Order: sequence, then structure tokens, then C-alpha cells
Amino acid sequence: MAVSSSSSFGVVAVAVLIFAIALPAVQAQSIAPAPAPTSDGTSIDQGVAYVLMFLALALTYLIHSADLSC
Repeated sequence: MAVSSSSSFGVVAVAVLIFAIALPAVQAQSIAPAPAPTSDGTSIDQGVAYVLMFLALALTYLIHSADLSC
């Protein structure tokens, strides 16, 4: 009973395809979850607000001190 080379090639091709799909899945590692954000944006908004309030205070002081000198 002779096995033709085309049928044995087909069996080998299917075996290679199965191993090519199955083996990477066996060695797969789970992906680590992303780290929690260090800032949710509110601290940045608060910092910007403090800078703008300080700027408004400085400008108010400069404008009022200029009015007194006239």
C-alpha cells in the first residue's frame, strides 16, 4: 500500500498549521493591567487656578499702587 506524496504533504501541512496556531497560545502571558493614573486632572486644574489667582492679585496690587502715586 503506497501513500502518495501529495496526501502526505497535506497531512504534514495540516499538522504544521495546527502547531503554528496552538503553540503560541500555550506560551502566551497575560498582559499586566495599566497602572492607575497618578493624577486625575483635578490637581492640575487646582494648580492652574492658584497661578491665575496669584496673577490677578499681583496685577490688582500693581494697578492700585499706580493709582495712588498720581
